[in-house]
Amino acid sequence: MKSTLAQIEDIKKNGYSLDFSNVFNHAFENYKKIALYSGLIILVFSIIALMVYMGVLIAYFGVESLTRDFITEFSNQKFTGLELVIQTVSVSAIAGIIAPFSAGFLKMADCADRDVEFNVSTIFTYYKGRYLAQLFVVAFIPSLIGTALSNLVDSYDILYVGNVISFMVSYFMYLSIPLIIFGNLNAVDAIKSSIIIVTKNPLNIFAFFIIGFIGSLVGLVGCCVGIIFTVVFNSSMIYATYFAIFGIDEDEDSIDSIGQSNVD
Repeated sequence: MKSTLAQIEDIKKNGYSLDFSNVFNHAFENYKKIALYSGLIILVFSIIALMVYMGVLIAYFGVESLTRDFITEFSNQKFTGLELVIQTVSVSAIAGIIAPFSAGFLKMADCADRDVEFNVSTIFTYYKGRYLAQLFVVAFIPSLIGTALSNLVDSYDILYVGNVISFMVSYFMYLSIPLIIFGNLNAVDAIKSSIIIVTKNPLNIFAFFIIGFIGSLVGLVGCCVGIIFTVVFNSSMIYATYFAIFGIDEDEDSIDSIGQSNVD
């Protein structure tokens, strides 16, 4: 089987095709296998994250930080240049820290697809070794660029453009994480390769990107708490898209292979 970089070179020269129905059906079938288990995991960690967040707010701003008036005033206030820099770096760092957790759901999708047993520890598979550094960087750099541009545009009171910028950055980074954990690329190569893949078949990738996003929000309909069981649909869609383009090499030890190749 060709290496991921060799396949990327072929894609640069010849492009590639995707069968919409096959990818969607694969994603949906995979989602059904992981929805309940992943939803329970998200529920537990969401409760923990909420408690930590409220604890930080109370410790820093006091009990009044939990009132609606405080939240409204805080969200509407104008930040100084230094505060915007701190906010940009902080948001990007959080994105980097969460990236291995998101990759864990792709690992869970892969296990389910191959009928391999998975458990809670599967979510933390990539918080170790080279994976941690590569995944942090692949999330930190795009988030830093996207957040910085978004904040710059928002500072001129140009409505919605900042949101569009963040949206487009996420779109072009659609396959960056699976390119690391399944394709054995380092962070910079994964970023460049994801851009190449998206630009070679932008309509199909955009369709999968939007369907994954909308599908993950279906749980908001009727009972908002249902989103914890639908949000992982996006992971299944990303996994199915990557699988359709590259396939998954089951035998290769990807931990030892990360960072050994570069995109020209």
